Amino acid sequence: MRAASLCAACLLALAAFSTAAVSTVAVSTAAAQEAGAGLAHMRGAEPIGDRTEPPMMARTEDGAERRVRNYPEQPPTIPHEIEGYQLDLKANKCLSCHARRRTGESGAPMVSVTHYMDRDGQFLAAVSPRRYFCTQCHVPQQDARPPVENTFVDVDDLLSAAGGDADE
Repeated sequence: MRAASLCAACLLALAAFSTAAVSTVAVSTAAAQEAGAGLAHMRGAEPIGDRTEPPMMARTEDGAERRVRNYPEQPPTIPHEIEGYQLDLKANKCLSCHARRRTGESGAPMVSVTHYMDRDGQFLAAVSPRRYFCTQCHVPQQDARPPVENTFVDVDDLLSAAGGDADE
């Protein structure tokens, strides 16, 4: 009998805790929505619980021009479509144009010499395994309007605003 009453007491305590937790989550969600009411976000003005239609996929830019990089050591972006490229342990489609031996016929820039170095700085005959998966650093660009305002400031603009010369 005592075990049964203990279980009943545990169930009542658990029910009370669950009700309090749900109330806390509801209050926290409402407070978060109220606090972020003026913030720009990807959902627009839709409340969190409502379903929204995702925007149409943007067109990938397809051009041969090289983009200006915004900060030192920024990986260059991919100026063409890569949909359908095989990039796995068996093959790397990018290297069919960008490998050292293929750049003459393809006209594509060769991958950086740093991609032919191991972690100890020793040069290798082939692309280093740690640099083999190009899309872990390099990405194609899409012709898309940013979903939220971008306030990024280029390092050269920061230096010139501070009175310094970016090329010093």
